[in-house]
Amino acid sequence: MKKTGLLFAGQGAQKLGMARDLYDHFESVKATFDEASEILGYDLRALIDQDAEKLGETAYTQPAILTTSVAILRLLEAKGITYDVVAGLSLGEYSALVASGSLSFADAVQLVAKRGQYMTEAAPTGSGKMVAVLNTPADVIELACQKASVKGIVSPANYNTPSQIVIGGEVEAVDEAVALLTAAGVKRMIPLKVSGPFHTALLQSASDKLATALASVAFQDFAKPLVSNTTAHVMAYDAIKTLLTQQVMSPVKFYESVETMISLGVTDFIEIGPGKVLSGFVKKIDQTVGITHVEDLATLATVLEK
Repeated sequence: MKKTGLLFAGQGAQKLGMARDLYDHFESVKATFDEASEILGYDLRALIDQDAEKLGETAYTQPAILTTSVAILRLLEAKGITYDVVAGLSLGEYSALVASGSLSFADAVQLVAKRGQYMTEAAPTGSGKMVAVLNTPADVIELACQKASVKGIVSPANYNTPSQIVIGGEVEAVDEAVALLTAAGVKRMIPLKVSGPFHTALLQSASDKLATALASVAFQDFAKPLVSNTTAHVMAYDAIKTLLTQQVMSPVKFYESVETMISLGVTDFIEIGPGKVLSGFVKKIDQTVGITHVEDLATLATVLEK
């Protein structure tokens, strides 16, 4: 029996004009952007279409991607697409919470706007760095980070696929880890263009502020199971606030999360939001499952045909 899993894009996938054609064609998409703009107090659609600089700032990127993703989710639901399990990469976990029935869109918009602001304050642009390490066993990377920690904070931040793990932290410590990995024979490491070393201990203050913001949010019980970034297990209702507080400074266990979804019977994935980074990851994690993505009219048509 076929089961569908939804995956929601994270920060870094944003691009100018994302979902503009869907916005022009579907009233439900326009209504979603209008709702977000009213909550945020600025014209989100205009920002996405015209302001590349702001779109690249974490405090604006996060509500922009969340709104784009939820607009597409609502459109798919209206077109009769059903799904069984959900997950998202980092920021995408908030879109997944909306899809799971646990978090209202209005609360999600307010939360990610605060989350983006807190992350920027904790790790201002240029305060650290992140490097993707390719084709290297996790234990080798973890050991290099432990040894390099004498120079400062450095740790694995994203376990994207078994062959791509991102490390992050303070510049000197990350450089030391890179030097140790090079000495250990690692051939491919790619510095990433990110605004801050997210999912590391440098985000402690953001985690603390997020805990306060989450305290006043009313979550509902899950209508669909959601696989947590932090544990790679199905999230329990009574653990939501704890896990979201931890998530901002804990490594994202993406490939284990996808494996968990497959173990729950997922045969086909749909990636929702700008780009198809997660689709690429899924293909490297398990080649037997189906993967499509929706970000515009053309990709929507492809998914609806299937």
